[in-house]
Amino acid sequence: MGEVVQMHFTTVDYVIFALLLVASAGIGLFYAFSGGRQRTTQEFLMADRSMSCLPVSLSLLATFQSAVAILGAPSEVYTFGTQYWFLGCSYFLGLLIPAHVFIPVFYRLRLSSTYEYLELRFNKTVRICGTVTFIFQMVIYMGVVLYAPALALNAVTGFDLWGAVLAMGLVCTLYTALGGLKAVIWTDVFQTIVMFAGQLAVIVVGASQAGGMAEVWRKAMNGSRIAGLDLNPDPLERHTFWTLGVGGVFLMLALYGVNQAQVQRYLSSRTEKEAVMSCYVVFPCQQIVLCLGCLMGLVMFARYGEDSPLDKGYVKTNDQMVLYFVMDVFKDLPGLAGLFVACLFSGALSTISSAFNSLATVTMEDLIKPHFPNMTDAKATLLSKGLALVYGLVCLAMAYLASIMGSVLQAAFSIFGMVGGPLLGLFCLGMFFPWANSTGAVVGLAAGLAMAFWIGIGSFVMRMSSIPVPTLNTTALPLFDNMTTTVMTTLVTTAKPRPSGVEALYSLSYMWYSAHNSTTVVVVGLIVSFLTGPMKEKDLTPGTVYPVLGTLLFFLPERYREKLCCVTPLSTPHKPKEVDTQSYQMAKKQDNGAAYCKEDTVTEDKEMESDRAQTDEEELDTRIALPSCHLAAHSVQETAL
Repeated sequence: MGEVVQMHFTTVDYVIFALLLVASAGIGLFYAFSGGRQRTTQEFLMADRSMSCLPVSLSLLATFQSAVAILGAPSEVYTFGTQYWFLGCSYFLGLLIPAHVFIPVFYRLRLSSTYEYLELRFNKTVRICGTVTFIFQMVIYMGVVLYAPALALNAVTGFDLWGAVLAMGLVCTLYTALGGLKAVIWTDVFQTIVMFAGQLAVIVVGASQAGGMAEVWRKAMNGSRIAGLDLNPDPLERHTFWTLGVGGVFLMLALYGVNQAQVQRYLSSRTEKEAVMSCYVVFPCQQIVLCLGCLMGLVMFARYGEDSPLDKGYVKTNDQMVLYFVMDVFKDLPGLAGLFVACLFSGALSTISSAFNSLATVTMEDLIKPHFPNMTDAKATLLSKGLALVYGLVCLAMAYLASIMGSVLQAAFSIFGMVGGPLLGLFCLGMFFPWANSTGAVVGLAAGLAMAFWIGIGSFVMRMSSIPVPTLNTTALPLFDNMTTTVMTTLVTTAKPRPSGVEALYSLSYMWYSAHNSTTVVVVGLIVSFLTGPMKEKDLTPGTVYPVLGTLLFFLPERYREKLCCVTPLSTPHKPKEVDTQSYQMAKKQDNGAAYCKEDTVTEDKEMESDRAQTDEEELDTRIALPSCHLAAHSVQETAL
């Protein structure tokens, strides 16, 4: 079946593909031997906190535009129509909230790892729990992201499977371990451009072969692939306006708000303003990416209509179908198929390089430095490079595991979505609810993860057991997902009775997973916190709580607000524990150099100025505005010293 249509690459295609790898490696080597030469952890892990807005935003975009999404979105639209387009609605809130809530908190605390926040807000145990969860999530995900596109490519074109995996894995490890975050960000910029070029080429050529864009649209309308606004509030429906527009917000928050790979980019920005701007720039780019994916699906439909290559047995899975379509469109145009494959692998490279770098950072900052506070910066940098290298090799091992497991590929993707929600819940619990204590945080996280795995595994098993039942379109099971969205598709049957009880829980649309699991963490965390004695306002580390409740409940009299939440500026903490964390922060910065070199103090002064300028502009009640907490934190740090 697969042999019928193995279309082969021409030499030109291979050359273009090789050029992508060479250029990526070149950028990495350039940053390894220029500038500060990656001699300090500050430069290697945080790009010297010197990045400007544009590269950061393109890098944010590239990180989660994985190869799976490039193959997934078109096949989703081809099979089910353009309902998926409404995901774009979730981008508004999904990027505004990180820009104005998460970034200010993280940036002003001068963190390197997001999980450092958890220690400042709760304690070390919560921080370790967060870190371990993240590492588990990323390591599993990396292998699949590397293996899935190579497998599809191999099936359709006979492109050497392990050749592709090893080439990508090794090149990526090379430039991440040598060039640090700067190399990762700049290669991301290059790879984003390649991704846009590859997708555009397919759409332009494909549409012209189908008789122009108007014709494509007409065929899609006739084939009822253009979906209207579906306002069905049922959470079990796979894609409706609510699942995509509201459930999607939580997915975006889990990604752009608290994921280390993304937060590390915000923190590498020159100033807080640049970090916020990069969030705004990502927004139109995200919409363009979404449109390209959807248009590609429509062009595919215009070409094949209802009898897809999948039904004819030319290809075995949906992601192979997209590649088959690309090879079909470009069969007389040498080089362009190579461009699309380069586009595909750009997606994979940008995702795994970010994974390596963020994993090296959290391992270094959260698991190693606290135990070796006197480590010199040179040694720490060397170790960070070693860690990036080790994670690169782990990634190849995971890709090998993915090849053995086969059908468990889908479960591995699901794990990503399962873990993202609870982590988001943990950060929200700490940032928005001043009463939450560390016991509540740990129990909440455990409950969220338990709930996530219960639903995830339950629905996986339920779907597996229901596959033999005769269904309408078993072939059209989209292995669709982004770096986040879990693949939990329910089978489409002619007359499926509405599931009840636990089955209804298992049939929950995968877009609601993140929302459901993060809410579980917050609710359980708050209940446990109240039972075990909520945090007192004076025990909080200044600057770790975002005063959202005070702002929302502005209509209440002040004394009630005072009872409910932090309304006063966060004053100097009285407990020695907090002072310890503050002095630990300072000691850590001085021991590991970098943070207080001359340039840094200059940038810090500038930041303070921009912070002050911002506070003047902000119309928030000054008593609850964050900058005051930030200044309080500084005074605490000075007293601690």
